[in-house]
Amino acid sequence: MGKTVRIKAGDTIVTAELNDTMTAQAIWDALPIKGEANRWGDEIYFSIPVGLEEEKPQKLVAMGDLGYWPPGAALCLFFGPTPASTGSEIRPASPVNVFGRINGDATVLKVVPSGTRVVIEKETEG
Repeated sequence: MGKTVRIKAGDTIVTAELNDTMTAQAIWDALPIKGEANRWGDEIYFSIPVGLEEEKPQKLVAMGDLGYWPPGAALCLFFGPTPASTGSEIRPASPVNVFGRINGDATVLKVVPSGTRVVIEKETEG
């Protein structure tokens, strides 16, 4: 069975599926996680209480990817180009461990400003 999380950023709520990596498991085990959104282009990131090494780090990510940024112990939500991107690519500040993907339209996160409270928790049935 997959691991589904609910991400609440202010009034915006999305769900995401975690992949089968050590990064995803470590973050799953740390849930719920709360933070304050920082915006960097079409990325939301914030530090989390999980310290991990690189695990198959990616220089480019896809729309809706969830990433863990080892240098800053930060969780990243990608929903479009960042200041480091060229054209329509989605490029993190430096490589991230991709550990999941947002279900549906990740661009709904474009309305979330810096400073918004973000809560990530395990999704429960029913």
